[in-house]
Amino acid sequence: MPRTSKGARLWKRPARTKNGRSEAAVWIIKDGSKQTSTGCPAHPTETQPPEAAERFLANYIGAKWEPTRQERNVDVIDIADVLAIYHNDRREDFETELYKRRFDSRIQRLNKFFGGTVLGSLTTELCKSYAASRSDGGARRDLEDLRAAINHHAKENLHHAVINVWLPQKGEPRDRWLTRSEAAKLIWACWRHREVQTHNGKKVPTAKYTLRHVARFILIGLYTGTRAAAIAAASPYKAEGRSYVDLENGVFYRLKIGKRKTNKRQPPVALPSRLLAHMRRWVDRGIVSNHFVEWHGKAVTSVKNGFGKGVATAKLDISEGNVTPHTLRHTAATWLMQRGADLWQSAGFLGMSVQVLIDTYGHHHPLHMREAAEAITSKARIQPVGKTVGRKREARRASA
Repeated sequence: MPRTSKGARLWKRPARTKNGRSEAAVWIIKDGSKQTSTGCPAHPTETQPPEAAERFLANYIGAKWEPTRQERNVDVIDIADVLAIYHNDRREDFETELYKRRFDSRIQRLNKFFGGTVLGSLTTELCKSYAASRSDGGARRDLEDLRAAINHHAKENLHHAVINVWLPQKGEPRDRWLTRSEAAKLIWACWRHREVQTHNGKKVPTAKYTLRHVARFILIGLYTGTRAAAIAAASPYKAEGRSYVDLENGVFYRLKIGKRKTNKRQPPVALPSRLLAHMRRWVDRGIVSNHFVEWHGKAVTSVKNGFGKGVATAKLDISEGNVTPHTLRHTAATWLMQRGADLWQSAGFLGMSVQVLIDTYGHHHPLHMREAAEAITSKARIQPVGKTVGRKREARRASA
């Protein structure tokens, strides 16, 4: 019967003579039949390994380790294992390298704080301690990932206990949206913006229009409410990794070809006729080649910097909140509600649930609580019961 492995461990190898050469005593790592020297000499009277040897062992185990998918006892499973499995399984689902890097950072922060804690020891107090180390918004987003990692671990049948994650209170939804005049100022600022170079100490505008790709991005965002990544990937031609715009039938297939659906709903949407005319003209005139938002003929991964420059050039008021690419989605939803659009169709157009649409943007709808507002000042339509009975009794007495 084979002997059970004791795992990697430190062992003090005594002094010896090998190939006619004397070797001093040294601490080594025994891992099955494999022996690895730590480089730490072992003194004859020493019974416990030095700290340097223990660190060497820890690094050895860390380099060898991979998160196990067999252990199901929450009092043994390290949260670091849970996070590692979630990171391995989910990272490639993010659309852009930017989102992947942000995901990496969140997992690293969580691992730094919770690593070494077993899953069964996760408490509200521990989550609150983590939240205290970060701003409320950042802590909530990180802890949402921790919750998702634990739920993913359970769905994979890697543990069977219910583990709850405390979350900080959710912040108020952003209500910064653009008025029609602000949107027009922003588009024109980007369309007319020219690169400026310094000659003889003077700033001279060149013939290079450096923000026109941002202007196209803004138009698509305002008229469809599509998320930034899908706009950046939008193309008049079908190809792997692109969002396809069918210019003949006027349909924008927002989900990238080859990507599976996620919680970020990206259903196909009919293009408004005004935007469709713009997009057809951009293609016909050769303004765009493979993507509707291009820089020097190549697709952009982010318009964050260019968008910020456009906001500054347009001198938009940011006292009520920053204007970012995601503001275009807020603006599209707000405009739909202000125009009294059907809730069900608006939710489908934007790729969100009706409940989210009502909760976040419903107050912009012209019929929002209008019936209740009118009813509270109107005269009663139904006669109170007591007064009706009294009048009937008086009528019977008079007739008698």
